[in-house]
Amino acid sequence: MDTQPRKNLEVFAEVKKLLALAMPLMLVHLLLFFLQVISVMFVGHRGELALSGASLATSFAFVTGFSLLLGMGSALETLCGQAYGATQHHMLGIYMQRRILVILRQDPEIAAEAGIYARFMIPSIFAYGLIECQIKFLQTQNIIKPMMLTTGITLLLHVLSCWILVLKTDLGSSGAALANALSYWINMFLLAAYIRISPSCESTWTGFSREALSDIPRYLRLAIPSALMSCSEIWSFEMLVLSSGLLPNPKLETSVLSISLNTSAVFHTLSEGLGGATSVRVSNELGAGEPQSARVAARAATLLATGEGTLIAVFMILVRKVWGHCYSNEATVVRYVAEMLFFIAGSHFIDAHKCVVTGIASGCGLQKKGAFVNLGAYCLLGLPTGMVLAFVYHIGGKGLWLGIIVALSAQTLIYLVVVLRTNWDKLAMKAAERISS
Repeated sequence: MDTQPRKNLEVFAEVKKLLALAMPLMLVHLLLFFLQVISVMFVGHRGELALSGASLATSFAFVTGFSLLLGMGSALETLCGQAYGATQHHMLGIYMQRRILVILRQDPEIAAEAGIYARFMIPSIFAYGLIECQIKFLQTQNIIKPMMLTTGITLLLHVLSCWILVLKTDLGSSGAALANALSYWINMFLLAAYIRISPSCESTWTGFSREALSDIPRYLRLAIPSALMSCSEIWSFEMLVLSSGLLPNPKLETSVLSISLNTSAVFHTLSEGLGGATSVRVSNELGAGEPQSARVAARAATLLATGEGTLIAVFMILVRKVWGHCYSNEATVVRYVAEMLFFIAGSHFIDAHKCVVTGIASGCGLQKKGAFVNLGAYCLLGLPTGMVLAFVYHIGGKGLWLGIIVALSAQTLIYLVVVLRTNWDKLAMKAAERISS
């Protein structure tokens, strides 16, 4: 029987593996997020009206299109991760092709009602979906550095394209949307070129195959719950901003909550990277038939989430009085942001753990349970609590954010119970059945 020192050494070794995977993955998510941020920042130089329109269109497009594709990508974390762990390398390319076939059925009218900016973002949605395929395909093989390189190159080119299309032409906000599309397609083609020519992918990408046309329903059985897991959370955060417009002094509340949401999203990319690394490690070990190693990976990831969540929360509290100046020179906005950062710090600490337990669930293929957990946590607990606190008890934007904290807490606790009750041996057998079928 393993002694406690030996178990501690196993956890420490797993922490090192997770950090090696999570750190570059965090940077990839952060750089991708900044593509949208930089576009909106360039549009902001053309006036408040252009900024408001671009922000609204970006939010609408993300809610109706990007979040759906992001969520469906979680299915690839399970399928590709377990297949790679089982050394069924050729299946990674097949799974990615099935995902692409689903993406190409996206309705091009998805952003038509969002105005000119959103219409010009339609090409971005297709490219974003393909990039998500490539990211999941590569991260499940622990191939992260090429993604860092291609995303970094894309971001530098994006600044240049925004400068030309927004400030040096008459395209205005449409130019920013076109710059987004151009950058996403550049990133997609760079990743595609790497997958095509790199020796690292020669066993996992063997070219297009008719096999991808078969068994798409099996993929959808994981993809649809995955999308519900992601969308229910993202939509709830967007509802928070929309609801702030109904509060007294809506201009102040909406501005501060938009800043809060943006701040939360920036630091969420770090937790998202850790969650993605957790999913890879858990799915790889289950696919390899090593349930105890998957359990050690889950335990190590939880420890890392505590450390990351604590560090970022402390950082937010320390910079709370100056953070608002990054977005506004209005004293009332800066003061309000400083107060909100206490709430954002608390929500991020919980979110770090939520991302890890969600990553464990995705690695195990528990997306169906996750969909019900997320819908219940946000729709039945979080949003109603936030509305009551904001509009009945008149706590305002802080009340809305407290609703999100309640949802995150419920979500994390339920996932934690599910993980603690997990039969890892049974999940390893299920992974073997999934791969063999």
